[in-house]
Amino acid sequence: MNDPANGAIACLGWGSLVWDPRDLPCRGDWHNDGPLLPIEFARASGGKKKEDPAEKITLVICPDTPRVRTYWTRLEVADMQVARERLALREYAGANATWTEINTGFWDRATGNSRGLEAETIGAWAAAVGLAGVVWTNLPFGLKTSRGVMPSPEEVVSFLRALDPTKQPEAEGYVRQAPAQIDTPYRRLIERELGWSRRS
Repeated sequence: MNDPANGAIACLGWGSLVWDPRDLPCRGDWHNDGPLLPIEFARASGGKKKEDPAEKITLVICPDTPRVRTYWTRLEVADMQVARERLALREYAGANATWTEINTGFWDRATGNSRGLEAETIGAWAAAVGLAGVVWTNLPFGLKTSRGVMPSPEEVVSFLRALDPTKQPEAEGYVRQAPAQIDTPYRRLIERELGWSRRS
């Protein structure tokens, strides 16, 4: 049996990348044995401009929250820079060099360089499974008006409950489609309060 890592550059996933990679150059399926990371429904996202209202709550790395098992897939890319650029373009159509530098994390075995939240944990995992490098989304948590401030679970539920009815289906779909193993305290509260359980 071939080693799925096999010296490849990989991308980590825990949210919509897993069920909707779009033009991210995945090389094969997503594996469900990625590193344990502190992931939570804690980022208000959506709207093309900074001043546009957010449309959903998405999953991001949040230090000091419970860890869950993430996903990973190999990428069909020439090098780390291309991997970061392709991930950035999947995450944000207007991504440029600055956006890529700030909002994509990476670990590179050849150079020993890394950047981003949980880089040490991710690097140790990647080295153990035989990857040459790994990239991940490094967006900050928080509501649009308070990036970097961790919202309470009640604030997240209140945000989702108050969404414009035309936007709520997309927000609900995001929560329902999140992989079952991304089982977080905020998700459990959303399920109890709003009934948005995982789609089978």
